[in-house]
Amino acid sequence: MKLHFDSNQEYQLDAIKAITDIFEGQPVSGSDFEFSYSLVGSLLSENGSGNRLLLSEEQILENVKNIQQRNQIKDSVQDLQGMNFSVEMETGTGKTYVYLRTIYELNKLYGFKKFVVVVPSIAIREGVIKNLQITSEHFQSIYDNETINFAIYDSKKSSNLRSFASVSAIQILVLNIDAFAKDENIINKTIDRTTGKRPIEFIQSTRPIVIVDEPQNMETEIRKKAIENLHPLCTLRYSATHTNLYNLMYSLNPVKAYDLGLVKQIEVDSVVSDNAMNDAFVQVEKIQSVGKNKIAAKLKLM
Repeated sequence: MKLHFDSNQEYQLDAIKAITDIFEGQPVSGSDFEFSYSLVGSLLSENGSGNRLLLSEEQILENVKNIQQRNQIKDSVQDLQGMNFSVEMETGTGKTYVYLRTIYELNKLYGFKKFVVVVPSIAIREGVIKNLQITSEHFQSIYDNETINFAIYDSKKSSNLRSFASVSAIQILVLNIDAFAKDENIINKTIDRTTGKRPIEFIQSTRPIVIVDEPQNMETEIRKKAIENLHPLCTLRYSATHTNLYNLMYSLNPVKAYDLGLVKQIEVDSVVSDNAMNDAFVQVEKIQSVGKNKIAAKLKLM
């Protein structure tokens, strides 16, 4: 069975544009850079492609305010909050498709090449990789067969991060937050396979654009610092249920999604008729565990 994707869903295009327009004015040639590292006492230089931002903070802030005004975001930002930007999309409206296509658009418009997708669990990680696989042909047809490499980070093959840094094609690295949040993680240790460097340094050197899938699961101080330690050019946050909205750029909440016919309405029926205001009813005041397999409830009959 072959899946077909509609590339002209207006609400998805609006969500993509809400992010790409943040960098309006960035020259497309601003992504190439050179980096070097030591190898057994000698200097080895490699030409790679990373992300370099040439816009001033003032220009980015002006772009952000314009986007928020266009998308009717009420609370306009006063600062860039560490280059963190949020997209709110209701479950089932194509959130993963949107941020994957945003990667292609950011490359097409500005030449950005290095992207890290941070996920909170193995299940979501596998889902992202599956989406990359099934949308590959679709995106190739839209973006002129643009070369793209994607992979899951494997601590047993951490030396592969050198390729992430040096290869000039679009690189997408999918990382589970638990693989790099602690100092004892292999990615944060100096190892022989990476010529005496910490594997995470290869990621840091590229100034990746970090995409956080379900960021509400990564709001602890340890996890927030771990994401910052990737040295992102910016951090894009996608969820239906954000805990904190950092620079909200686009919102497709449940009401809007229903109005667009994207999700079904859920109704809750009462156990009594609407006009039975004088009938007795039961009020639950307290529920608590009273044993391994027992629960007690305190009820009031009114």
